[in-house]
Amino acid sequence: MDKLSGAQSELREMDALAAGTSVVHRLHPLCKLLVTVTYIFTVVSFHKYDLSGLIVMVWYPIFLFQAAGIPVHVCFYKLRVVLPFVCAVGLANPFLDHVPLIQIGDLVITGGIISMLTLMLKGCLALMASFLLVATTPIDMLCGALRKLHVPKVLTALLLLTCRYIGVIIGEASAMSQAYSLRAPGQKGIHISAWGSFLGQLLLRSMDRAQELYSSMELRGFQGEFFYSDIPVWRGASTVFMIVSCCFFACARLVNIAQLIGNLVVR
Repeated sequence: MDKLSGAQSELREMDALAAGTSVVHRLHPLCKLLVTVTYIFTVVSFHKYDLSGLIVMVWYPIFLFQAAGIPVHVCFYKLRVVLPFVCAVGLANPFLDHVPLIQIGDLVITGGIISMLTLMLKGCLALMASFLLVATTPIDMLCGALRKLHVPKVLTALLLLTCRYIGVIIGEASAMSQAYSLRAPGQKGIHISAWGSFLGQLLLRSMDRAQELYSSMELRGFQGEFFYSDIPVWRGASTVFMIVSCCFFACARLVNIAQLIGNLVVR
């Protein structure tokens, strides 16, 4: 029950983050979506040994975290379940790639270690950019931006309803878990013999609740598509943000800025 309550509170926290009023929150949702996709594609396109060039891309999420007023540690806390899996993807690289790339005294750093660190950093940066998009853009505005890109209305409606219904199903599971704990005082968790009936009841309650929600939507005129009237007007700040961001991505991808700065410092 504590875990379910924690999941509910985290969903509310994400909604609270997306409802902020910072400069980043006020940008057009379509602008943030396009910049985020461009950033992820740019990050992924770096060569597996280009760790120094990739490090410069860290400045984009750090700047946006500061501008949006969101602490960086909040991102890593929210992504604590996903990050270990992302970092584990490249753990086999040091055992597969033994090509020496850097030698510092007697220490030899192989290509496998560099590619492992590069792959881990790529995953972390992509997750940070995705978190920033969700944490600064309400889901209905994000779906509205997808509709402006002519994404099928079925997909956008499914995405919106899925995100909204996660909170509902967690609430149902929390209520059932609390009822079970009241009938089995002193028992830790749900006994394995009750898992089948618990999941079956949760499925039936979820289907009934979904039907009630859909009926209420039909009574309010829903005919298969949402109309996102709260999407802000595209303003000059969004255009400037997109141009500056894309120019930064292009420069970071075409020129190794970290190596260039290092050469200037050494001179």
